[in-house]
Parts: sequence; C-alpha cells; structure tokens
Amino acid sequence: VQLQASGGGLVQTGGSLRLSCTASGRTFSNYAMGWFRQAPGKEREFVAAISWSGGSTYYADSVKGRFTISRDNAKNTVYLQMNSLKSEDTAVYYCAAERKGYGNTRDWWEYDYWGQGTQVTVSS
Repeated sequence: VQLQASGGGLVQTGGSLRLSCTASGRTFSNYAMGWFRQAPGKEREFVAAISWSGGSTYYADSVKGRFTISRDNAKNTVYLQMNSLKSEDTAVYYCAAERKGYGNTRDWWEYDYWGQGTQVTVSS
C-alpha cells in the first residue's frame, strides 16, 4: 500500500484543518487506518484510528472531542478533521495502514505501511 498524506499547513490557535491520506496499490478497505504525529524531540504518538469498515474509531485522550477520523473506501481515502487546534498539536502527521483491520491498536510498530507525513503548525 502506498499512502500519500496532504492537507497540513499553518493555522492559528482555535482553527481547523482537514488532513487526507489517499491509498493505492492494494485493497484499501482491507486495512485499518491510523494517524500518528511526531513533534520535534518527541516520540511518535498515536492520534486516531479507524477500522476497515469505519464502524469503530479510536482517539488519543489529548484529541478526543476535537479531532474526527473518517474514511471513504470508495475513494481510498482516510481523513482527519482537526478542530479547536492548540499549539501542542504542532507536529508532522503521518497516516498508516494496518492489515489486521480492526484499528484497535495505538502502537505505531503494529502498522504496516506509512505515508510521508504532512506538517501541521498551530500558531498563537
């Protein structure tokens, strides 16, 4: 699976962004999808995940209620809608695919394929 993330940028505190990640190469709907982020000097951390069907979603406590993950299997795309952004959300965001399909893992090493990352910068 090849993953291409897009939609990052510079936004003010309290603003919104929507990230997209488009997949190619294998059957997208077989995979759970996740979003992770990594800030400078910090470890990669889980943000959100969604099962292969979209029926189950999972969020880090730090983004719950502000971020929404969704997917469109007809478009081979997963989205991360980010609202009420804070300066601590500044990071490179990565999408990832996990072949088991359930989406209920927050461990980055469980994911099989990764996109290239897109920078999100939240300024005050």
